[in-house]
Amino acid sequence: MNARQLKDIFVNFFVSKGHVEIPSASLIPENDSTTLFISAGMHPLVPYLLGQPHALGKRLTNIQKCVRTGDIDVVGDNCHHTFFEMLGNWSLGDYFKKEMIPWSYELLTKHLHYDPKQIHITCFAGDDDAPKDEESAELWKSVGISEDRIYFLPKKDNWWGPAGNTGPCGPDSEMFIDTHPELEPIKLTSGDNHGRIVEIGNDVFMQYNKTIDGKYELLSQKNVDTGYGVERNLAIYLGYDDDYLTEIWQPIINKIEEISEKKYSENLVPMRIIADHIRAAVFIIADGVEPSNKEAGYVLHRLIRRAIRQGKILGLENNFTSIIAKAVLDNQNNYAGVYPELNLNKNKIIETLDAEETKFRRTLNKGLNEIIKLIDSQKSVSGKQAFDLYQSFGFPVEMIEEELKKNGLSLDLAEFNRLKGEHQKQSQTLSAGKFKSGLADQSEIITKYHTATHLLHAALRKVLGNHVKQSGSNITSERLRFDFTHPEKVTDTQLIEVATIVNKQITASLPVTVESMKFIEAQKIGALAFFGAKYPEIVTVYTIGTSGRYFSKEVCTGPHVENTGILGKFEIIKEESAGSGKRRIYAILK
Repeated sequence: MNARQLKDIFVNFFVSKGHVEIPSASLIPENDSTTLFISAGMHPLVPYLLGQPHALGKRLTNIQKCVRTGDIDVVGDNCHHTFFEMLGNWSLGDYFKKEMIPWSYELLTKHLHYDPKQIHITCFAGDDDAPKDEESAELWKSVGISEDRIYFLPKKDNWWGPAGNTGPCGPDSEMFIDTHPELEPIKLTSGDNHGRIVEIGNDVFMQYNKTIDGKYELLSQKNVDTGYGVERNLAIYLGYDDDYLTEIWQPIINKIEEISEKKYSENLVPMRIIADHIRAAVFIIADGVEPSNKEAGYVLHRLIRRAIRQGKILGLENNFTSIIAKAVLDNQNNYAGVYPELNLNKNKIIETLDAEETKFRRTLNKGLNEIIKLIDSQKSVSGKQAFDLYQSFGFPVEMIEEELKKNGLSLDLAEFNRLKGEHQKQSQTLSAGKFKSGLADQSEIITKYHTATHLLHAALRKVLGNHVKQSGSNITSERLRFDFTHPEKVTDTQLIEVATIVNKQITASLPVTVESMKFIEAQKIGALAFFGAKYPEIVTVYTIGTSGRYFSKEVCTGPHVENTGILGKFEIIKEESAGSGKRRIYAILK
């Protein structure tokens, strides 16, 4: 079985259970300030998990592109990945535990052909906020899982959410596979999988809402949200204890071996990092991100440079990232035809990687000169100085040690690792901070700003031209940020005209209406649909103004106000570059 076949088995199974397949959303969240990237299949579906009707019904399934930045520093082992594909299915207030658990068992045993004796299950142990999840455990026993392979674990292990301080959440039931059932039976314990009992899927039962005062109330709409990682599941199904041995990764690994003239088996960590980071970079660039020192652009910048540093360890002294990228783009078994944005942006991906690598190699040379200067002047390099070089120039510690060794010197590696560890903790804290507002934040002010982006989009097209297309947005309770395609700086006169047009629509108290229709019909009636790569057959269209004389009509998921008159005064506070051919506007509502 290959990756495409695994994905087909999953999606077809849930389609047979009445689900509708929806396309993957872009990696870049639309109108969501709480996260840099989509990191789970449920993220684009938050409005529907909160009760907004979905145009395609209450049962959905898909394969979602995901990027998780918290694990970048641990990539290099056998199973962590920055970019990955997540298989998922959702019940939006429809079925719940008694349907989902038997389906999960059926999928694992009849379609993926796991022996029931291989399957281990965890359930929520209960606490002051919610009771022990006996119901899930009983359902697992009823389908055939032995009681001695069902474990109750605390909230840190078996509870999902909320994504922020408030919102939908609930107990989950996780599925594990014993990869060596022929050995002496072992128990699954919290935080310890013994290297052989590996998680492959998760059923989340969203039955609570955490309130602002920390209480857990039962939701009126109970949801199911599942997740199965493609990379890990394929490796386990094929009997590998290394994800990188599957056909998802082997074409990329083979290319690294070819250009480095080294073996994967002798260079596991650097080759895994290069393969992972360049694959992630390819998908991130394809969704419109460019290397920069801010937010998503900084993550891309970091991934590319970390891959280049590992390339130097392998002796790759010339540009190679675009060569590896071609191995990702040409991987017909996995992505061809599934993600058209890869082919559409192929030249841009190659050019971006080449340019970033050329720039970084100059930086690395500067770092080498700095090391030589330190050695010549001080005859030693402290752990702090090594870390400063690592942070400022991206210079690998292995190369610092190599230069010191040439001069008969050694490095205080303990001090270097301590400083690096502190830096990683700080980075993780900052990343976690992105979620403080909560993915489910649909407060009144957020809803107002979301509606204002539609007015701004339409006004920009009127003033600058129809080449203007939304390329991203970021909304907080304090302001909106709107990215759009435009080749040059927007003049002050143009900005004043745009703001005037927006405020005119606010003063006119235009109605905001919503309707569901086929995507092809939405295009025919002039609805804008620029954000993201693909749309489902049925979409939601928001119209600002009357149907006969509208100001804005866009394919969107919400939330929106019902009338523009409540928005207040719109004011543009800043305009700047957002990368080649893109501009960025910050605005507030008073």
